This record gives sequence, structure tokens and C-alpha cells, in this order.
Amino acid sequence: MAAPSYVDISEVHPNITHSRVVGVIIGKTDVRTFPDRKKIGSERGTFGFTIKDAPESFINAAAWGSDGYINVLSNSFSIGDCVIVENFLVVSKDPEKDDRFCPATPSFYKLLMSEAHSQVSLCADMDTVDRMLPLLHHPVKDPRDFYSLGDIEANGQSLDGSFINILAAIRSIAEPKFFTTSDKRKGQRLEVKLFDETVSFFSLVCWDREAIQLIQTLIPKQTVLFIADAKIGFDSFRKCMAATVTSKTIITVNPDTKEAGQLFSYAKGLSESGALEEDDRPEDMDVDSITDVYTVEQLKLKAQESSDVFFGITYSFISRLDLDSSLSKVIWLNCSECKFQVTEDLQSCTNELCPGRDQALSCTKRFNLLVDITDHTGTLRLFSLRSPVAEKTFNCTTEEFEGLTDAQRTTMKWKFLLERCKIYVKILPSPKMRDGIKGSILSCSLADSGEVKQYMSTLLL
Repeated sequence: MAAPSYVDISEVHPNITHSRVVGVIIGKTDVRTFPDRKKIGSERGTFGFTIKDAPESFINAAAWGSDGYINVLSNSFSIGDCVIVENFLVVSKDPEKDDRFCPATPSFYKLLMSEAHSQVSLCADMDTVDRMLPLLHHPVKDPRDFYSLGDIEANGQSLDGSFINILAAIRSIAEPKFFTTSDKRKGQRLEVKLFDETVSFFSLVCWDREAIQLIQTLIPKQTVLFIADAKIGFDSFRKCMAATVTSKTIITVNPDTKEAGQLFSYAKGLSESGALEEDDRPEDMDVDSITDVYTVEQLKLKAQESSDVFFGITYSFISRLDLDSSLSKVIWLNCSECKFQVTEDLQSCTNELCPGRDQALSCTKRFNLLVDITDHTGTLRLFSLRSPVAEKTFNCTTEEFEGLTDAQRTTMKWKFLLERCKIYVKILPSPKMRDGIKGSILSCSLADSGEVKQYMSTLLL
């Protein structure tokens, strides 16, 4: 059988007779629906995507049709997939409209997908897929044309409303927040913390499901992004600059460029030094500055009232502490090179992006426990207790813990289990969790009896 033939995207024009292209999806917008004026009571839908088949060759496409067709088509592929697009119509771009709302492309044209004729299917030819996938690491803009995060902050509000390119590494990815608008439409928001050599924390906000799904597949502290046409704005609430992903934005993950390689090395060095450890983040308040005291029930209620992270103190019992379970459930191993979670039986790191993947595996060890905390008002489940907080709590390093006998580990467990403790917590509202809360312990110690007595007396007032 003859190999399928495709037209190069760079050769696409309105008079084309062979309308079949193959490439990787580098951008995609969410589906938008609207009333069908021809069929009262029905809806139509649309979404856009950007497809690339060469480093300097990519084009936008727009799909229109009934809401059923559009939703099925949109769900059939995602950013990063290699696809075949067939039977499309080629039309000239509207420079003012298309460049305002869609990614900038080198083509003078765009593709229109119709419900009656057009198709998008995943490419099954692995030789073609292998040839196309590296294009995902080629930025759509000049890789030297970007602002550092320090440049953005230095220019301040003069950049407000501008679209610029950013090169930065991911520091952390928050849980997505879901909401319903006044007109009953469901929405979502995801915040990513970026950093580079000039700035430690910078916010990137995603509102589209497609962008959020892409970001959620990435690994913090070991991923560099080239963000083409991010919208810059001044966050009046936090009094700082922030970036937003829009329908114009194209995100290139771990770009194959000199500048991205340098930033990756910088991020790797910081990560290895411990400077990027989650428990050391400036946004995790110093425990000495946390003063608000809550019952378990009050923590749950506050998390329901607001989607913002908050901090507090609770005088509660540790009702679950599995220190005497298998070591693999208490102590996690991370690759020394990229911090990816690994197991002892591996010969090398399984993270494909690890710079030491071809070397013998070198590991670091850290406590990673899930504990339950309980008081007279209820229980909060699966709070994380990690290094270095766990070492300080137990007064024991991971190496010392591994040397303990089963009896000694059980003794350590019962020093805290079912004892009243003073626990400093960070609370992140999370609809996915059973209690609606994702929490981490910032400090934990046996409570002073005098403090507990004073606390209990306030509850009776």
C-alpha cells in the first residue's frame, strides 16, 4: 500500500485540491456554544486549534457545527497530539480579527472545518508521529525574543494589556478552582508560579480547560516554558504584574533552545540546593506569624466560603499516623538529578526529561506521610506531613528512621497518636478531596497543657 500523501502547511492556499495535512497540535481553544438562529431551541458551537508540520510552518483552523459535532470533535484530540486533518476549506485570514484573537501564524490563510465534510483523526503512522513530535519543542516565536520576569516587573504597569513572550520555569502548580458564573456557565481557573534567574515568584493564570489540562501534565521545578503572546496585566489585588494565557497564546514545553537549556540548568541547581522545596516557599507563611486558631469544623467551613489558601492553628489529635507501615509508604525516594519519584529497584531515572537518565540512579530520601487530625468537631483526612517538617516533628532523620526496629517505630508512633497536638496547617480548598480540603502540616508538636486549657476555655465562652 502506498504511503498516504499530505500537502505541506506552507503550500496550503484557497485553490488547493488535495486538502489533507498532518501535524502536531500546538494550540487549542475551548468550545464556545451559542443559539442556532436557524433551529430555535438548538445550539451551535465552535473552537479553534493550531497545527504545525515544520519548525516555521503552522496554521490556525476553526471548526463550526452543531454542538454535538463540535464537542465530539474537540474531545477527540488535545494539544500535543499528532493528527490528520482532511477536507477543509482554505480561506484568507482577516488580519485585524484573526491576529487579535488567534495565535500569530506565518500563513496568510486559515482552515475552516465543516460538519458535513471535514475530519480530524489521530495519526497512527509511527514514523510520521516520530517525525512530528519534536516540533512541540520548537517555539513559534524567535527564541531570543522574550522578556525576563525581572524585565516585566521593572516595566511595571507600562506593559499592562500587552502581549509578550516569556521564558520561565515552573515553580509550582496550584489546584484548579471551579466556579459558576451569574449566567450559569461553569468555569475554571488555574494559577502557575513561574521563576527565572531574576524573579522567584511570578503568576501565570489559565482560564481555558485546554491550557489547564496541558499545564497539569507538567512537572514543577523541572519544566521550562516558552510562552508566546502571554497577556500581561497588573493584579490590583496583589499589587503586582501577572500573565494570562489567552486564545492567542502558544505554550512550548521544554523548548529545544540554548536559552531554555541555560534556564533549565539554573532551575536544576536551585532544586538540588533545596531552595525550591515546597515547604520553604515564601508563600508558606512563617509559623510564628500564624495566630488564628480553628476547630476542625471551622477549617472546613472557611474552606467552603472561600477558594483562597489560608493558614491556621488547630489543637487536635493525630488520629492516623502510619509510622509502623512499610518503609515505602513513609519514606519516598526522589532522583537526585530531577527530583522525580523513583523506587530503589530502578537502575536509572524513569523521567524522560531527567538530565541524568543515562546515569546510575542517585536518590535522596524524604518523609512523605498522610495523617488524619481530629478534634471534638470532626476529622480532617489525608493531610501531608513531609520533610523537613516531619524530621523536626519526630526529631529523627530519614536515615535514623530506617535504622529503627519495628518496636522503636511503634513507640515513636504512640508518642503522637491520639495525643493533643498544636498543629500549624496550610489549607487549600479542593473540591476533589473528600472533605473539600487539601492540607499540609507546617509544624506539629505535643500541645502545652496550659495552652490547651486556655484554648478550651475560649470555646465555652
